[in-house]
Amino acid sequence: MTRVLNFLRRPFVLDLRALALLRIATAAVVLTDLAIRSTDLEAHYANMGILPLHVLYERNWNAYQVSLHNISGLWQIQALLFLVAAGFATMLLLGYKTRLATVVSWLLLVSLQNRNPIIGQGGDDLLRMLLFWGIFLPWGRMYSTDAGRTEPKPAAYSYFSAATVAYVVQLALVYWCTALLKNAPEWTTEGTAIYYALSLDQVLMPGGRILYQFPEVMRFLTFATYYTELLLPFVLFIPVGVPFWRMLFVVVMYGFHLGISLTLFVGLFFLINMASVLGLLPTPVMDWIDRQVRTRTQRLQPHLTRLSNWRSPVRVNVESSLNLPPKTIQILHGLRNAVVTLLLAYVCWWNLDSIANPSLTMSEPLRWFGYLFRTDQHWGMFAPAVFKDDGWYILDATTPKGRHIDLNRKGRPLTLAKPASVVSLFKNDRWRKYSENYLFVSNAYLRPYYCNYLLRVWNEDSDNAPVRRLDVIYMKEVSLPNYKVATPSREVLCSCETAPPAK
Repeated sequence: MTRVLNFLRRPFVLDLRALALLRIATAAVVLTDLAIRSTDLEAHYANMGILPLHVLYERNWNAYQVSLHNISGLWQIQALLFLVAAGFATMLLLGYKTRLATVVSWLLLVSLQNRNPIIGQGGDDLLRMLLFWGIFLPWGRMYSTDAGRTEPKPAAYSYFSAATVAYVVQLALVYWCTALLKNAPEWTTEGTAIYYALSLDQVLMPGGRILYQFPEVMRFLTFATYYTELLLPFVLFIPVGVPFWRMLFVVVMYGFHLGISLTLFVGLFFLINMASVLGLLPTPVMDWIDRQVRTRTQRLQPHLTRLSNWRSPVRVNVESSLNLPPKTIQILHGLRNAVVTLLLAYVCWWNLDSIANPSLTMSEPLRWFGYLFRTDQHWGMFAPAVFKDDGWYILDATTPKGRHIDLNRKGRPLTLAKPASVVSLFKNDRWRKYSENYLFVSNAYLRPYYCNYLLRVWNEDSDNAPVRRLDVIYMKEVSLPNYKVATPSREVLCSCETAPPAK
């Protein structure tokens, strides 16, 4: 029986050094995310921006959600919270007080994402879940400053627990659910999904422009994408030849997401996904990486005493430091595994419900946990079909003298002509996602806040010509089959004016 169990658990045995790389990469992505978001502190997180707190509570809030970022509508308070988050993410990167750094980084990321859900994307769910499962993983036991305060080196780097099962299953769920949600004919039979995706000028990157010229290649890649997402995760559960299957999954996923980043503007989505699979790296690969890293850091060894103990576990664990008897330690480990198992079952149920299986629907009273701890997730990337309503924004501003300029093009004279690069009009992917959500009728309440924010910010800059009125216009251009598009239609989404001068 023991031999059978050991055989079945092989796919879930991870290398401690690979988990350390997962930790480092996750922390690096969190820091990058904070750096990008910090350029829009007032716009995205303050009351003077596009989503004031009272609007958030009225329109986008769930009673079970929590956010420290909601304690104030001042951008200065947001800046302070960003600095705190960056500090703990840096601790996580270095592996200093790893468990504490993981918990706080997760809490602050949940808080930040709750503050403005309008600018969220699928990668945010995965980043949040990496930190969540990281709370239960020993990803600080290697390549960390914690490793300087340790007991003797471990006899082996292999590690298995309910948390490693949860991590592997979570990765599989991402791709399985993504594929199962892509149930439109353009994915399953027609093979036109990538054609339509690359027809969206709002996300088209230079690599996509090149690929767009080859319809048969796009058709092949559509089916390749669908079946890769649907079938490849199964290799993570094969109990024989585990190192080979793991590396196959990692290599394919790296190529897959690198290809996405070169063709579509997806923000940090591709980096989050590339970071997420590092924990799968098998022991032979980690042995090679370990040798290369240690060889290249030998010269810096005297200066990196605490950072260079590559072969030590993190620190004396809590149970050992409390001098608990072995039986008690075993009970605590069993309790932790039981808790993680229940959490994983809940996450699996949530995902099964998201693919619209009526027999597996999760009742609303059970969803509070997912909302509170943000284990809720939805992997509907370009699903069930690719968005067809493409177009570009024109910010038609009228000066006191009646001139029309486009704030979206830094105050140049107004023109309805399509820009050479629509994607270049967006400062970052958060703004691109916001502009996408801004179009929906259900989000019409957002429109005046965006319009007034743009008008105020423009007029506050003394280098800009003052404007008295702003019309947010969308030039809608629907993508059609066979490289055709509908004639662009002009839609005025919102209008706002400055207050008239006092008499």
